[in-house]
Amino acid sequence: MEPSSDEEEVRTFIQVLSEKYSPENFPYGQGVVVMPSPQGSPVKDRLFLPSRLVLSDSGIRKAGDRSDIAVFCAHVVELDLSHNQLNDWTEICDIVSNIPHLDFLNLSMNPLSGVELEPSIAEVFPRVRQLVLINTKISWDTVHILTQHTPELEELFLCLNGYNTVSESQTSCPSLRLLQITDNQLQEWAEVRKFGQMYPSLRTLVLANNSVDSVGDNPDTLQRLFPNLRSINLNNSGLSKWEDIERLNYFPKLEEVKAKGIPLLQPYATHDRRSLLLAQLPSVVLLNGSSVSKGEREDAERLFIRYYLDYPEQERPERYHSLVSKYGQLAPLAEVDLSPRCTMVDVRLGDRVEAVSLHLEQTVGDLKKQLRALLQLPTSGIRLFYINREMCSVLGPEELKWGSRALHSYSIRDGDEILVVPKVKSHCSSSDL
Repeated sequence: MEPSSDEEEVRTFIQVLSEKYSPENFPYGQGVVVMPSPQGSPVKDRLFLPSRLVLSDSGIRKAGDRSDIAVFCAHVVELDLSHNQLNDWTEICDIVSNIPHLDFLNLSMNPLSGVELEPSIAEVFPRVRQLVLINTKISWDTVHILTQHTPELEELFLCLNGYNTVSESQTSCPSLRLLQITDNQLQEWAEVRKFGQMYPSLRTLVLANNSVDSVGDNPDTLQRLFPNLRSINLNNSGLSKWEDIERLNYFPKLEEVKAKGIPLLQPYATHDRRSLLLAQLPSVVLLNGSSVSKGEREDAERLFIRYYLDYPEQERPERYHSLVSKYGQLAPLAEVDLSPRCTMVDVRLGDRVEAVSLHLEQTVGDLKKQLRALLQLPTSGIRLFYINREMCSVLGPEELKWGSRALHSYSIRDGDEILVVPKVKSHCSSSDL
């Protein structure tokens, strides 16, 4: 008879730790500390414990003996508890409180929806600098309690939590440098601006895969809200106006922008998307993950001027006028025909003459293949000779020997002749030509 759900074993942190890092399952190596079991511990053997513990997807629901955690984890700095069954902050705090040097904590994919954290037990995260809470459905109230009690927190990951609004905290978190909140349902800039109020030292804001449809504040407000922002990721957002891109320039320290997959850029060719975006962002040195060179910026800014040359004055953006003052009025680029150059020649095989159009960018080898098919010659091979009609009395025929040589290097012109000679076992003398 199978056990009921009430009778199922409740796996603890210390139990999973002792199983995974036992001598039988985890080899001793560099960076691993050998920890003997404390007297009276249910863990019967020593453990080989690295400073970075990965205990993901292990069914952990409880902490287990706290004294064992304290003994085994005194040296641990990183802990991955993602994809477990932790649904009680008391159990989580029992684990964390006994890992005094914990710097990185990953609780992603644990069922924390509706599970509130009491401030009285939240004082156990004093050294944590990186906190990952992806797809936990954690409430904003709990997020705020965590940030208030984690004084050294620098990076916070809140992806896939279903947020469509942002609840403001009465207490800011001045230590936070990076906020990644991708794949939520944020749409209004009025929600995004709250991050500037709560996290005044924010340097990196990752908003990818939200439907944020504008950057809606005035220049003074943007400068005040995000005085330290250096990088913003708006990939797959809902931005649809160039004015929103222009407003990014009001972040006083911004130097990196990601804006792929936004509606604004869909009508443009791929190359033009990057150039037009770059021309609007004079302080950006990294665009969509790639460095911006001085030459690329100048080309982009010149393209921007030419792009708006035919627009009515009232439709030209402010950036157009600043670039014209930098480069002057530019003439439209001359249209260049980049199609392959062609010429008409007579191809002679014995008494047969065919007028053939040659693409001069192709090689001698390409021409041989073309003529074999055209003249239905055997695959045993042919020899080709080029005859310059104007100079044939002086130069005579020139054999096209080298299969990789381009035809344009022979200066072939309209009206010249290509003589085709099938290869035979006996050699022909020059008088036969």
